[in-house]
Amino acid sequence: MLSDMLGRSVSPVFVGRSDELTALGEAFEEACRGNATAVLLGGEAGVGKTRLVHRFAEQIGGARVLYGGCVELSSEGLAYAPFTAALRQLVREQGAGQIAALLPDGAARDLARLLPEFGEAGGDGETDTSRARLFEQFLTLLERLADSTPTVLIIEDVHWADRSSRDLIAFLSRNLRIPQVLMVMTYRSDDLHRQHPLRPVLAELGRVNGVLRLDLPRLSRDEVAQQMTGILGSAPQYAKVQKVYERSEGIPLFVEAMLEGDEDCTFPDSMQDLILAAVERLPEETQRVLRIAAAGGTRVGHALLAAVSGLSELELEAALRPAVAGNVLQIADGRAYVFRHSLIREAVHEELLPGEHQRLHARYAVEISKDRALVPPGRAAVELAHHWYGARNDHEALIAAWQAAAKSFKAFAYTEAVPLLERVLMLWDRVPDAAERIGVDHIAVLEKASVAAHAGGEVDRGMKFVNAALAELDETREPNRVAMLIVRRTYLKISKGRVGFVEDLRHALRLVPEPGSARAEVLMPMSQHLMLRGEAEEGGACVEEGMRWARELGDRCLEAEFLLNLGLGHSLTGDIEATIDVNMRALEIGRQQNSGRVITRAIGNLIDGLLDTGRSDEALKLSEEGWLAAKRYGRLRASGLFILNNRAEALETIGRWDEAIETIERALSFEPTIRTRHHLLRVRADIALARGELELVEGILAEIGVLKERPEDFVQDITNSARLRIGWHLLREEYGLALAVAERVLARPSQSSKAMLGWRLLTLLRTVCDAAGELEPDRVRAVREQAAEVAVHLSTGSPVAEAYRLSYSADFDASAAAWERLGRPHNQARALMRAASAAAEAGERDDAAARLKVALPLATALGAAPLIGDIERLSRRVGADQHPREPSALLTPRELEVLRLVALGRTNRDIAAELFISAKTVSVHVSNILAKLGVATRGEAAAFAHRRSLLSH
Repeated sequence: MLSDMLGRSVSPVFVGRSDELTALGEAFEEACRGNATAVLLGGEAGVGKTRLVHRFAEQIGGARVLYGGCVELSSEGLAYAPFTAALRQLVREQGAGQIAALLPDGAARDLARLLPEFGEAGGDGETDTSRARLFEQFLTLLERLADSTPTVLIIEDVHWADRSSRDLIAFLSRNLRIPQVLMVMTYRSDDLHRQHPLRPVLAELGRVNGVLRLDLPRLSRDEVAQQMTGILGSAPQYAKVQKVYERSEGIPLFVEAMLEGDEDCTFPDSMQDLILAAVERLPEETQRVLRIAAAGGTRVGHALLAAVSGLSELELEAALRPAVAGNVLQIADGRAYVFRHSLIREAVHEELLPGEHQRLHARYAVEISKDRALVPPGRAAVELAHHWYGARNDHEALIAAWQAAAKSFKAFAYTEAVPLLERVLMLWDRVPDAAERIGVDHIAVLEKASVAAHAGGEVDRGMKFVNAALAELDETREPNRVAMLIVRRTYLKISKGRVGFVEDLRHALRLVPEPGSARAEVLMPMSQHLMLRGEAEEGGACVEEGMRWARELGDRCLEAEFLLNLGLGHSLTGDIEATIDVNMRALEIGRQQNSGRVITRAIGNLIDGLLDTGRSDEALKLSEEGWLAAKRYGRLRASGLFILNNRAEALETIGRWDEAIETIERALSFEPTIRTRHHLLRVRADIALARGELELVEGILAEIGVLKERPEDFVQDITNSARLRIGWHLLREEYGLALAVAERVLARPSQSSKAMLGWRLLTLLRTVCDAAGELEPDRVRAVREQAAEVAVHLSTGSPVAEAYRLSYSADFDASAAAWERLGRPHNQARALMRAASAAAEAGERDDAAARLKVALPLATALGAAPLIGDIERLSRRVGADQHPREPSALLTPRELEVLRLVALGRTNRDIAAELFISAKTVSVHVSNILAKLGVATRGEAAAFAHRRSLLSH
């Protein structure tokens, strides 16, 4: 049984299923009003039906939940097994006498047919009359139980129910018409062949008012990643997530089974046998045809299967009919067959003998070569590559893989192209005339593989391809090729978080001194990175030269890339409207040329520009478009995750922090490049700082190298990292250390000239100086003077920059008003707090109180614990009637749950298991609790909770 596989690697995290839980909850509410009677929950074996209903049972506090399960016994289950189990539970909890007292006199004799505790059964046996009495007594029992307490009867695996149980289920579903009773029944949808006895029952119940049909789908890729994280205790590598998701196809039990195996995620033998059990029950001829179909892939067309098998139409249909009836095969669109699950196909395929394996793949290759219409449009090349390789025909496999890779490029399927090109490289030495057969040399294959890997976000693989190609080249003979590979290696280095690559680009530029496309291709990244380093003058010159060659060559995509670099220059000078205009022009060219690289890059830059102007709604909408475009153009792990970072930034600015965190976690599950990961973590750190999550901030700063002052090239990264470290020190009240970071960042020869970044940093430096003024007056004076010099050169070309400038200038009321217009509640609340503080210092207590009254609900809604504490402390100083809240009001319901378990002495792992969350998530909650309660240890938190009676709320 599949249930036997549970118990070893079950995820402590309850993943997904929010819609289904909501539907069950709504059904329960309707049942309590007398409008619902039953829920039929269907799903494949292992998809998580049991866990869902148990989770549902946990969430309906105060209800009586009875459990019963059907038992598989050949073709018919054990009579009344689920109802006997539910009755036994009642007797165990309340005693047979108390249960009998709920029924009319003598009625317990009918229940004695199910349990001997009710005495001796009546002597009329299993007659229609006795069945009717039993059904009525069970109905009465449920109704009487519901008089005092809402009652849920959960019956699992009704696909194994015997006829009597099925009849009783149908009877109760039609006749339970009183409030506070709900039946929830689970069944395996994949077991319901056409002659299954449950089918007519389901059809009948589907027509009964008050009966809800609910199907439980497989998990999505993101949900599988969450499940794996819960089991492993840490986020798995992207490649492992992909492998597990593709093989498990989102069935939770299969995910758990794969993680029980070795690093290759192999299945336990018991699971393999289980998967094959349904196949082995089929006729021998059907199994033979299934083996042929398994060699064809997950989906095989009817005509192709007929051609390879050599069977006539009638013979093939006769052989396949039992497989379809048994739900091993399913009929798909286009007269094709698909295995119900890829693991069934995989298991059947592994049963092939070596010679049989080669012969079948060769026959598939021959038939597809004769008629490419036998496979779906656009799939012939890939299918041929697969089958010729399976047939061990190296010559044909190499040619087919090269052709398939070319098709994949045209379809923007870069992740599919990489393994095909790797196969070409692997077969190269086995085919003496490989270059002549495909028309390119070995280096060209490496070049193409590096392009595909870079586009698909496969940084390490891309670096290997580039380095291998460079090792075969002589830059004096082929300078253009070397220059292009250096450019690609530069992008890969940046993705890995490396620095010092501008010198590589200068070398590449020296290799291509003559005007032309090669020089323009090098000028493009050179200009981009000079801009990002803050070297706008040299970057602008490169843009000007490159744009001239791109237009002369008629290369519209390259022209668009230079336009985007020009937009970077406008952004640095503070001309945001010009930035948006240039980016829009580039986006339009990208759409005209159908260039995924240009489109996704332009969208990312546009989102940044829109945020600078305060157009957050437009930025969020554009981020959705960009994510879809990244998927469409095969750039999900490269451009797509950067766009998710842009989205998270937009959500953070407008105070939708929980959504921002979800977006960040989603992006991190795709294992982004180091550079993109660091961008995402910086956004997460901003939220953590605002919520007082000190441990989380420290962990992030350590990972991205801020605490060790890891060298960085781009001014934006330097500025943001410095800002985060200053904020961390301020939160820890380490004002001298915060001042030291301010001094170091101001000592740099060039500051960010991007208005928003510059004013945001200067605003924070003012906060540092205000906090450290009495402790270090001379140092503070010097920092203020240096900051003022930077401010002279900063423009205010956007509403966001202007709002920060107002705060830097101590015009806090005007700044608060600006932030309110921009819809940025945290910034508004902080500005109000600063304005209130200034008013309090001036003796204007009422004015201070008025500002604090507006700021507090803003901060509270965000869960910005440090700011809330500042507001409440200042409120007490000025005598404002803020009604200081109990610390428990700062804690979320989940944090109160965690605090309760902390007070009981539970470890993080214990808490994770009890609350169905990961130990890492528990650690984050504990850090939040300590910060919000203002204590240092778990013991102090427990003592505080008991002293203040927080856990009684």
